[in-house]
Amino acid sequence: MKRKREMEKRSELSSAIEELSMLAKVQPGDNLDAAHIPTKPFLYVCTLILQVLDKIGPTMTVLRQDIHQNIQRLEILCESDTTKYSNLIEILKKEGSEGNGRKGTSCSRAFLWLTRSMDFMVALFQRLVKDPGQNMEQAVEESYNITLKPWHGWISSAAFKVALKLVPDNKTFISLLMTKDQNCDNLIEDMQTLISLLVPILEDIHSILGFYRLDRLKST
Repeated sequence: MKRKREMEKRSELSSAIEELSMLAKVQPGDNLDAAHIPTKPFLYVCTLILQVLDKIGPTMTVLRQDIHQNIQRLEILCESDTTKYSNLIEILKKEGSEGNGRKGTSCSRAFLWLTRSMDFMVALFQRLVKDPGQNMEQAVEESYNITLKPWHGWISSAAFKVALKLVPDNKTFISLLMTKDQNCDNLIEDMQTLISLLVPILEDIHSILGFYRLDRLKST
């Protein structure tokens, strides 16, 4: 409850930056089997990203539902043994040893798709940082094409293409992300900080997913 109240006082980006600053201290090194990705902080950042997607509007409804379901799936398993599953890597190990990691409803797949969703958000922010005045529909489409589309089936891709027409204009999206005491320059700085923290973590996670042979899985 305390964390929720703190979130309400700060923007989603500021909250995510604070959490990522702690996550960034965890480096897997060369031994990917001994890597440590804290489950609850990771899911907290995913929840914040979810709130950012909400501001894009109905276009992100399907993606939002997927993220929410994947967060819930991992939360349920984590709550079943908070000590054992405080590290996401232990979940990959468990399901891998059981032969369930690549199945459609596995927590390993949930972790994979949450990572890809954050890839999408990073790609979108990178475009807005480079050109804050860029057309939002174009920015969202380009970000989708390089992060999620390669792994989606034709139905998901077609649905996304239709929903693109509902993307808000650039000024509306920027204003929704800003807090009362922020201006556009402050927001761009926050985006840059978030990108600088999130990209190295995502790179590490993709290496880990590749180690467990999960990185090439497509939607079922």
